[in-house]
Amino acid sequence: MTARPMPEDPRPLRRGPRLRIVPNDPTAGEITHLRACAQATALLPDEDVTWPAYGSPAWLQLDPQDPRSLVATLEAAELHRMAEARRYADSHQQAIEVRRGAAAAKGARRLTSRTRPPHQLTPTSGWPPIQIPGRPGEYLTLENRA
Repeated sequence: MTARPMPEDPRPLRRGPRLRIVPNDPTAGEITHLRACAQATALLPDEDVTWPAYGSPAWLQLDPQDPRSLVATLEAAELHRMAEARRYADSHQQAIEVRRGAAAAKGARRLTSRTRPPHQLTPTSGWPPIQIPGRPGEYLTLENRA
């Protein structure tokens, strides 16, 4: 588990765990990754220490209190999170594009649906009077054309 490239030894007084540089406007995934890297570095500050893969027979033989056990679990969880993010990144982007397209189509329909002029009411002989919309109680008849 490694973060973005680090500048030349950013440790104060060249001791302790490396300080991580947080990028501008980080995503939740980047913050999670930096946190996992910081925890792994705090648990195993010596860079030469290795740990077995999560779930392997060597990992199962580790003492539960061994920091290498936790670091392997942390690494597996982070790898799973990154794999899921990659898996759903395309479908998430596709869903956003579909929603944008639907909103654009709805806006276009709204603009074109009101382009006709209002219908002119004309009374016809032999038919009952026409109620005028928006004017309750008023009717258009053949005798009183508006």
